[in-house]
Amino acid sequence: MSEKPPRTFVVIPTYNEKENLPRMVESIFALPILNLAMLIVDDNSPDGTGKIADEFATAKPDQVYVMHRAGKQGLGTAYIQGFKWALDHGAERIVQMDADFSHDPKDLPRLLAGLEQHDLVIGSRYAKGGKLDERWSAGRRLLSWWANRVWVDFILGTRVKDSTAGFRAWRKTTLIGLNLDQIKSNGYIFQVEMCYLARKLGYSIQEVPIYFADRKYGESKMDFKTQYEAAVGVFKLRQRYGKLTPANRAVGG
Repeated sequence: MSEKPPRTFVVIPTYNEKENLPRMVESIFALPILNLAMLIVDDNSPDGTGKIADEFATAKPDQVYVMHRAGKQGLGTAYIQGFKWALDHGAERIVQMDADFSHDPKDLPRLLAGLEQHDLVIGSRYAKGGKLDERWSAGRRLLSWWANRVWVDFILGTRVKDSTAGFRAWRKTTLIGLNLDQIKSNGYIFQVEMCYLARKLGYSIQEVPIYFADRKYGESKMDFKTQYEAAVGVFKLRQRYGKLTPANRAVGG
């Protein structure tokens, strides 16, 4: 009898993604990945995204699951609750990604392949071969590049070219070892916190180059306040985790 493939969960937070979600669900399940499931974490989207998610859960039992939250509670808490739920339901590998197709589902197999040798695999815009959408303005490109290649790495020493990337694949043991209960960030700095903590605890990180596309439908959730909080937040992360070592991994990681 052949061994059952590892259970893989894709965790996708949603807020007003009714145009994107149906296409995303179909695209992911068209991939040649065995024992694949999806958890949609919806923050009570006014546009009916949660209802669409429920319809997929009914049509694809044991493949699509939905977590409904009372309202817009932030990216960080959406992922933390989603990760915990997936771990409790047998996930061996967990992928996090956006619903807006800025992350191409076709890159999923490459990220998962990286988990054969690494604890965390990041879909990176700034790794060799990675690329940004041509429609990005020069100012937006410069800000993103500077935040990742200069600001975060200089202050935290992550040795990661794209610390703010939201397209990632995790081993179960890595997420357990991070102790998700200690994660405090709830905006886009959440991505940096998870990356920095993984580095401090000695986990192996690989960056896989991707093409990062701008969203085609809906509106971006990134604003100046979010960018400012992320820029200032790196100092808090250094203070909180700067002295950690692999000996500080949680039991099971």
